[in-house]
Amino acid sequence: MGRVGGPDSVTRLNTRHKNAGLWTGSWWPSHDPASFPWYLSFYPAPLCGKLFLEPGPSHETTPHKGQSHMNVRIMAGLGMLLLAVGMLTIFFLTDGKLDNLQPAKDASSFDLGVPTGDGPAEVTAFLEEYNANYRRLWTGLESANWNASTDIKEENTAARIAAGRKMADYVGSRDVIERLRRMRDRLDLTELQDRQIEMAWQLAAHYPGTVPATVNKLIATEAVLEDTLYSHVYRLQLPDQPARVVTPNQIDDLLLESRDLPTRLAVWETSMAVGPKLRAGLDEVRQLRNTAARAMGYSSFFGLEVADYGMTSQEMVQLLDDAVAGIMPLYRQLHCWVKHELAARYGVTEVPRRIPAHWLSNRWGQEWPGIVQGVDLDGMFRDVQPQWVIEQAERFYTSMGLGDLPLTFWGRSDLFALPPDATRKKNTHASAWHIDLDQDVRCLMSAQSNFRWFQTTHHELGHIYYYLAYSRPEVPPILRTGANRAFHEGVGTLIELAASQVPYLQQVGLLAPEETPETIRWLLTQALQGPVVFLPFACGTMSHWEHDLYEEDLPRHLFNTRWWEYAGRYQGIAPPAERGEEYCDPATKTHIIDDPAQYYDYALSTVILHQLHRYICREILDQDVRLANYYGNKQVGRYLHGILALGATRDWETVMRQATGEDLSSAALLEYFDPLLAWLQEQNAGREVGF
Repeated sequence: MGRVGGPDSVTRLNTRHKNAGLWTGSWWPSHDPASFPWYLSFYPAPLCGKLFLEPGPSHETTPHKGQSHMNVRIMAGLGMLLLAVGMLTIFFLTDGKLDNLQPAKDASSFDLGVPTGDGPAEVTAFLEEYNANYRRLWTGLESANWNASTDIKEENTAARIAAGRKMADYVGSRDVIERLRRMRDRLDLTELQDRQIEMAWQLAAHYPGTVPATVNKLIATEAVLEDTLYSHVYRLQLPDQPARVVTPNQIDDLLLESRDLPTRLAVWETSMAVGPKLRAGLDEVRQLRNTAARAMGYSSFFGLEVADYGMTSQEMVQLLDDAVAGIMPLYRQLHCWVKHELAARYGVTEVPRRIPAHWLSNRWGQEWPGIVQGVDLDGMFRDVQPQWVIEQAERFYTSMGLGDLPLTFWGRSDLFALPPDATRKKNTHASAWHIDLDQDVRCLMSAQSNFRWFQTTHHELGHIYYYLAYSRPEVPPILRTGANRAFHEGVGTLIELAASQVPYLQQVGLLAPEETPETIRWLLTQALQGPVVFLPFACGTMSHWEHDLYEEDLPRHLFNTRWWEYAGRYQGIAPPAERGEEYCDPATKTHIIDDPAQYYDYALSTVILHQLHRYICREILDQDVRLANYYGNKQVGRYLHGILALGATRDWETVMRQATGEDLSSAALLEYFDPLLAWLQEQNAGREVGF
């Protein structure tokens, strides 16, 4: 997970225009895309806006002599005729597919560039002041957050709360909100100014000074909730054994390795034990988040977060439902195959309709490693140390020409697991940090020598290299973040996918040539540990539950019931036994506490990453998407750096279109797993598929 170096939410540039009744994505004065002139349909929206709506010198107000006035009109008419002829020629040469034009054929050259131009001086002065204050306060806040996450104790929590209040007091102050409100109505802003103002507005909406008591209580409640989650001591009571303290990593290892169902049940229940302690606090923080968001005109806190994508809550839910519907035929086949495999493994003769949660190797069923036989992924790491795992991840990036990590990264990061008897407690969730919105980048991990951590380290360094790429003078501090939140995750997970490719594992000596996994087995492993299993959890269970929590004010007495209702509907997973409302299983998922109403970012990032991956494989590497190797390819590095260096200075849809020649689409993701579906259908012949 990347702690993105900017506001948690990014507003699309067209928000102001959209609110004024203009077509989303352009400035053409109609809600109907069909009314948009066909011969301009492939131009960027700002260009279309300038051609049709932006005021400029008019011949009605400019003195002309009669003949010169006529010449101007004749030339204009000829120009439009030539433009139309040219567009018709392109139209027929491309079979009318103007919306599918591909990027320039130097496929690795991506240089969209940061927008430039001089805007109103008073706006420039305000933004310079705002960015300086924002960066100073961000550095203080992230430093305090770092201390509170790496050494969980009361004084660090208090310092974190104080730093959070300072940030909130500034970015959400009445003065800042009023100044932003006036600037948002101006029509003479540059694109870069517009983006900064919209970003600052979104940030203000998280901590609005118009409801100061709510904001102060929210900051304190969030800090206490996180400390409760991360300071929890997990005590495992196995049959006929004394209780013992276990770490989250040890819980994960036991769920991965144990084949004894009573042991698995005890471990799974231990992993959920912190939930009841979080129940009341989650209810309170939900109310506070909603109060703040609604004070700024949003439908709920969930509605505020999805504004990053220029969508309403309902539109986001529909997008997520579409993603689940697309993957569900493959997921149902995979689910059927897995439950039969696990029933045989645990000696269960009657295969259940839904998979009991403690049968799976992940506490929430978001990934299912350890099921495929004959692909011993962790065996590759028996002879290496965790330090090597992280250093190899850095070598992946340097091999593509992206440069060494700063020396301070190694000195300031917290990379390895603490022993059970350690005198301090830390957040065990892997994360990447951008402390000063410049070169002070760090990782918080509990790295081990196994395949999961090999992928995770590559992923987290993806965030780090993203931070470093956009930390440059051309990108204002408030825009030093991803094109959207999903882009940041998409880049991290793209590299995670690349790190899982067989040619790369062979090149770095983790797999011998004769150990090449059989293709279907390898795809099966990736499906179980990747998007096929993940999307129903992320788009379905998590995002729908958080939508209901905020948008529908889900009553506290339905927290657990609704969670397991969605787990059954979208994942085909059931609790081991009845889980009443005395439990609060969703609260055990860290993102619900400290990264709320954003989990769909991870889902959408998988769509983005597969589109980028397919483009890299087809246009740069000329390799199969399932057997690609980025390692050592400077062209891939140049292409990625061009995307990363933009930060949030460009609209994410524009970046996607320019980088891949396509709009957002799950086609590349489904294409990647095409061979697996036929194999699963053959394996499941005669079985009842579904849950």
